This record gives sequence, structure tokens and C-alpha cells, in this order.
Amino acid sequence: MHFESMRTRQAARKISLRGAARGLMLAMFMVFQAALSLAEAAPLEARDFKMAGDATRMRVVLNFDGEPNPQWLLLRAPHRLVVDLPDTKFLLHPDDLKAGGLVKDVRYGHLQEGKSRLILTSKGPFTVERLDVLKNEDGPGYRLVVDLVAASDRQFEEALAEQSQTTGATVATPKSDRLGKAPADDAARPFTIVIDPGHGGIDGGAKGGSGTEEKTITLAFALELKAKLASTGKYEVHVTREKDEFLRLDERVRIARQHEADLFISIHADTIRLKGIRGATVYTVSDKASDEEAEALAIRENLSDQLAGMEIEGEKQEVADILVDLIRRETHNFSIRFARSLIGELSNTVGLINNPHRFAGFKVLKAPDVPSVLVELGYMSNPKDEAQLRDPDWRGKAATSISNAIADFAAARSAGG
Repeated sequence: MHFESMRTRQAARKISLRGAARGLMLAMFMVFQAALSLAEAAPLEARDFKMAGDATRMRVVLNFDGEPNPQWLLLRAPHRLVVDLPDTKFLLHPDDLKAGGLVKDVRYGHLQEGKSRLILTSKGPFTVERLDVLKNEDGPGYRLVVDLVAASDRQFEEALAEQSQTTGATVATPKSDRLGKAPADDAARPFTIVIDPGHGGIDGGAKGGSGTEEKTITLAFALELKAKLASTGKYEVHVTREKDEFLRLDERVRIARQHEADLFISIHADTIRLKGIRGATVYTVSDKASDEEAEALAIRENLSDQLAGMEIEGEKQEVADILVDLIRRETHNFSIRFARSLIGELSNTVGLINNPHRFAGFKVLKAPDVPSVLVELGYMSNPKDEAQLRDPDWRGKAATSISNAIADFAAARSAGG
């Protein structure tokens, strides 16, 4: 009887221990589920917002403590990139959000339950070259990387049309589909020219002995050239500025790209220490200057942004893609071809310096897909050149020569497809 009683008590104890173990496991499971639910409910944290670039290209980077799953879309009026994120707590410093380059406004906040939103407003139409989420290699967390590139209204509208048929995602468009893409109806598109009157606003440029400012001469000539070209009915013509205003160099390039320019002509009138030197010069871009004078001129022109207290540092990214390199080479060849044609026309009507085709590293000529030249109409430091630059008849002859060179160049481009 005593033995049976002991067995009964041991069995009861085992049942009790099993129940306790099951209860403990259930409690642990409930705690785990609660912790999991809490982790899922906790918002992501976003910090260290950074922007780098200029008015033609911008990179935006935002760091997260966990992996976001962004969805994005484009909006117009104004041009915006909207990035929808999971519930996110934004820990951003206001100074990091200041407008710069292509991006003129940054907004963010809670959208609805479980969702937040980041909005980048651009100065004009753009394309999203890249929108990726990358795992940080040197620590925990992830980063959102967005590359925006200035584009034309047509390109932006094409992206909107594509968006209406697909869902925005973090997969970037293959670069071969983004670069060097011709308009859908190229035959109906007019040859487009952007004329850039150098300097302006606080940056007066060179000054002649009679007090003539370069910014005044370049604007007057650019408007006359625009009128002459528009009167032919063959071209679409734009100027980077129509009044006395300051434009950064990258802004001038952005305007050319957003108009999908087939040709960009920057107009200048320089000074030089040797007052006996006079005549027009045509420059194309190069990493290495043709001579010390060309290098000095490029340095002076590239300092325009600093002179206005607005030094801009662009991203120094190595371009590895062979297609980009081919586009740059083709653009450079077209620039040289137009420069030679222009020199031939100018030699018939206005004076040229010795070796009139020169080259240097002008920032304003560095659009990778727009043939570009910088024309120095003459030297403000030379009294005769200054008098010619102020003479409407002389400017008319120079404009006619440039117009003739453009006609030849446009015809050759059209014939060559």
C-alpha cells in the first residue's frame, strides 16, 4: 500500500512538472511574440541625410537602422520625387536639408499608419538614374541612395507615362536605357540651340577701358543672335539668361540639358594684360589646356561661382561605363567639328587671333551629351575690340557668321542622322 502511494505521488509530481514546463514554454512564447510584435511596430530610424552634386546631377543618401522597402513615384508642377517608406522616425539636422544643386526643397514626415514619406523637389525636370537600398559595409544598418539627373520635359513626361503602367521600385533602370536615347520622333524635333551670355548680376566679368562690362556685351549679343536664328524658322532657340542676373556655371549646363540642346554656345569677351592683342577665339573643352593663356582664361571663368560667394563642389566620380565614355567622345568630336566651321565663318567677317581654336577645362562646356563651344568675341582690353563689341553693325556681322556656321553644322548632323 505504501509503495502504491509513492508511485501515485511521483506520477502526480511528473504531471505537475510537465504542466509547469508547458506553462513556462507558453509564457516564453508569448513574451517572444510580444517582443516580435513590438519590434515590428517600432518605426525605423533615419539619420545622416546627405546631398552632393550640382544643378545637373545630385546624389542623395539617407541612413536607416533597419532595411526600408521604399516605393517611389514622380509628380509634376513642381517636379518632385516622392519616396514612400515604412513607418520612420526622421532624426535629421535642418542644415543638411538646405537646398543645393538640382534639389531645391526637401520635406519628410508621417503619412498614415505604418507609412512615412520623403519628398525631393527639383529645380526642373529630371530623371531618376538610381534608387537603391544598400547594406552598410562598415557597420549596422542600410542606406537609401538616390541619383537624380537633370533632364528635359519630354524625358520627364516619358518617365511619368512609364510610371502610369508600372509600379515604382528600388531597381535602377539599366544605364544603356538611360543614356543617349533619341527622342521618339526625332524627325519632327527642331534643331535646338542654347546661347549662354557669360557672367551677369554680381559677376560683371571683364571691363573695358571705356567702362564697358562684359556681362552687358554678352547679353546684348546673345539676344541679337537668338533673334537672328529664330527668324529663320529652322531652330528652337533658348538663352540661359534674358536679363542681368547671376547664374552658376552648373545652372547654365542644366538649362542646356533640360532643353535637350543640340548645340551650346557660351558668349564671352575677355581682357588680357597685353593690350595690343585682339580678335575672336573659339574654345572647346579639354582636361589639358592648349596654352597658358587658355588655362588662365578657364581658371578665371571657372571662378565665377566663387566670385559670387557660391563655390560649388561637384562629385568627383569616375565614369566606368563604356557607353558614357563613347557619348563624351562623340560629343567632343562634334564640338571640335562645329568650332572649326565657326572659325571658318568668322574669318570672313571679323578678326581672329593667331591659332583661334584653343581648348581648356571650362566647366560650362562639360555637358557630356551636348556639343559645346565658348566664343570670345574679342578683348575688352583692346580699345578697337571694345569699340567693335559696342557697335551693333559689327555684332550683326558676327551673329551672321555664327548663324551660318550653325546652319552648316545642323545640316551635317541631320544628314548624318
